[in-house]
Amino acid sequence: GMHITLSALNIGPGDEIITPSMTFASTVNMIALSGAKPVFVDIDYGTLNINTNLIEEKITKRTRAIIPVHFAGAPADMDKINNLARKYNLTVIEDAAHAVGTYYKGIHTGGFGHTAIFSFHPIKNITTGEGGMVTLNDAALEKKLRLLRFHGIERDAWKRYGKGGNPSYDIAGPGYKYNMPDILAALGLAQMERWQEFNQKRTSLAQLYLEGLKDISGIDLPQIPEYNHVHAWHLFVIKVSAVNRDEFMNRLSDYNIGYGLHFPPTHALNYIKARYADNIGLLPETDLAAQKIISLPLFPDMREKDVVYVCKAIKEIIKNG
Repeated sequence: GMHITLSALNIGPGDEIITPSMTFASTVNMIALSGAKPVFVDIDYGTLNINTNLIEEKITKRTRAIIPVHFAGAPADMDKINNLARKYNLTVIEDAAHAVGTYYKGIHTGGFGHTAIFSFHPIKNITTGEGGMVTLNDAALEKKLRLLRFHGIERDAWKRYGKGGNPSYDIAGPGYKYNMPDILAALGLAQMERWQEFNQKRTSLAQLYLEGLKDISGIDLPQIPEYNHVHAWHLFVIKVSAVNRDEFMNRLSDYNIGYGLHFPPTHALNYIKARYADNIGLLPETDLAAQKIISLPLFPDMREKDVVYVCKAIKEIIKNG
């Protein structure tokens, strides 16, 4: 979705895209593939979302778009971002990969920017196995995206191969092979009927974590944004300072507890670091968080007693140093 969105917006060499480094590599990879340059903005240490107070100073005459990430299911502060976008005539592309069921001031993510990209990867709040979804508010851009997703062909397969159809085709321009298989789309439709159920379970488990891990010295819990929102709890990310983070992960393994790292900051990845070395700048909060973050198990079929077990294990690990 991100690749063809940038292509449809004619973003390319000479352009700059503002985004946080604390995200999965795919976001920055797509910027690199477009030929544009990522301009990283530091995060808020508590929420891990982009620090909207630092965006304006990174805007130049070459800036074309802002890509905020709704990190872990918590929405970025879209009012501030959209105000800047209007002021400088920029496109807003919401990275909503974590944000199925996330609301900001009563509106679902995907309803704020010019376009938004959702992910239906297997670990996301709903899944189609792979693939995702683009939402947008521009009919002309939608037409471009539909062409780019399948070789530039102007007529869809149902019209070509359905009863009375004509299998002939033409192309409006070059495109890619990004169309979703029907069987995966059918899975997605079934999943869409259950996203509220899934998210309610995630929220209940997250609340158990927040209660079970509160007041533990050396463990920073996810900070909840102060503005009105609904959190999707795609991830439950804590920050560990009481012990070495990597040793902490090893100790979790001793308890047969899985974990994740969301994410190694993209500006520290070898390719990004080498290609954009002169453009990265200082990202102190991102660097600090990257040394401490760890994602705890969180999924709808997880049981309450599993959360209790994880909390107990963490307390024992911290107690024993």
